[in-house]
Amino acid sequence: MTVTDIPEKDDPEKAAEARPAKLGAVGWARWFWRTLTSMRTALILLFLFALASIPGSIWPQRGVSDAMVGQYYADDPELAEWLDRFWLFDVFKAPWFAAIYLLLFLSLIGCVLPRTTAHLRELRRKPPAAPRNLSRLPQYAALDGDLTVEEAARRLRRLRFRVTTGDGWVSAEKGYLKETGNLLFHVALLGLLVAIGAGALYGYRGNVLVVEGDGFANTVAAYDRYMPGQQVNAESLEPFSFTLEDFQATYIAQGRKRGQALDYSARLAVSDRPGAPERAYELKVNEPLDVNGTMTYLIDHGYAPTFKITDGKGQVAFEGPVPCLVVQPATFASECVIKVPDAQPEQLGVLVAFLPTAVPAEGGEWTSVFPGAANPTAQVYGAFSGDLGMRDGVPQSVYEIPPEILKTLKPLVMKADPLAVSQKLDLPGGVGSIEFTGVREWIALQITYDPGRLPALLASALATVALVFSLTVRRRRVWVRVGEGPGARAEAGGLTRTGGGDFGEEFASIVVALNHGSNPGVKDAR
Repeated sequence: MTVTDIPEKDDPEKAAEARPAKLGAVGWARWFWRTLTSMRTALILLFLFALASIPGSIWPQRGVSDAMVGQYYADDPELAEWLDRFWLFDVFKAPWFAAIYLLLFLSLIGCVLPRTTAHLRELRRKPPAAPRNLSRLPQYAALDGDLTVEEAARRLRRLRFRVTTGDGWVSAEKGYLKETGNLLFHVALLGLLVAIGAGALYGYRGNVLVVEGDGFANTVAAYDRYMPGQQVNAESLEPFSFTLEDFQATYIAQGRKRGQALDYSARLAVSDRPGAPERAYELKVNEPLDVNGTMTYLIDHGYAPTFKITDGKGQVAFEGPVPCLVVQPATFASECVIKVPDAQPEQLGVLVAFLPTAVPAEGGEWTSVFPGAANPTAQVYGAFSGDLGMRDGVPQSVYEIPPEILKTLKPLVMKADPLAVSQKLDLPGGVGSIEFTGVREWIALQITYDPGRLPALLASALATVALVFSLTVRRRRVWVRVGEGPGARAEAGGLTRTGGGDFGEEFASIVVALNHGSNPGVKDAR
């Protein structure tokens, strides 16, 4: 640049011409769209999409492990509060997860459409004419014998090349499946995203706890937790029902792995629709119940000891199973809460520790040493009388007595001796008695309907096949020039349009086929 090229400071017109032009709203929008639809951005968003799914495996998710989410709040309420602020207990409903999902969707569309159009034009285009000097190509060979253009074209077509001919030359190309596989992979990813979105929109998920001997009907009111899609209503649910006849958990009884679970099996009597005959089904962890696309999964289990509580007037105020929460997974020691609002003259609240295989420990304590119910006992470690607050209109958890209410209750018994089955504990003051009558088990089920499940499977399979083509197929070109005049020799040259692999071996086989007319060793063209 010369001195005269520098704009004068006092010349505003020249200074304005020297400044770069502003992009403006349209320019910025065009820049954003080009950046979003670039292959680099699509790969980054795909990586972020996978990365954003990891917290869903690290932290328990609502609707899947509600008890574990509650345990987080019990162990460290402040940490749980912060985790909840970042949606780490509802990762797949988080705004930041949805933002990555939508941006990835738009990016893939922007990548696929123009590349598909270009690939279709490429498929219709004939291979380019042969270069004048084939010896400059990465692969080159002189051919033996007399070879005509027509014969060379015929032999290359036999090798499944796309062929075009000209004056003294043959041009052949194959390997279009590489770009086809690449595009199909991205289309499959789009299909996978659409399937996930359709499942979230038209599907539903619910959780329910069922005790042995009880039943379940697939209605909204029967769920403990129900999470429908936006387009789901009560009539959308498949009208099936079942009864849990029996549940069996099998454990290793001896050796170093004593107490480790071997198998879980729930025996169900299923009715696929109202009035239909019942059919037997054995529900297992990896064998869900399928009723017209609605899947029922076994996700958890525990004990539900049965009690009979008689109030101060001699009437049975409560009788039945009480689902307990597991506090020691290795031995299935559990804690139960019994609320008896109908007891007279005062309501009763009972805290019970259930021990499947109870043995005495040091200091007069009792503990469980095996998860199976070999010696089931129930130890009342807290019995109270007073107003349980269940008629105040404020919802309560069935698994606890709120601390603020517990402070207002009158203690009756604190840490009684363990009860074996059929044993009874009399409460002081003539307010009633508690009898441990037996042991049942409960199972936790997740019931889901996801219309995008099969499309997602097909899209995943298509993505896998397409990725194989994209990674293994190479685009390559071969040219043949046939000399003119007596004694002139033909020559061949070749190159790959994509990197990776050694084209020399395949080119040598192609030369043999051109010389001799056939060669079983030539690789498939694809």
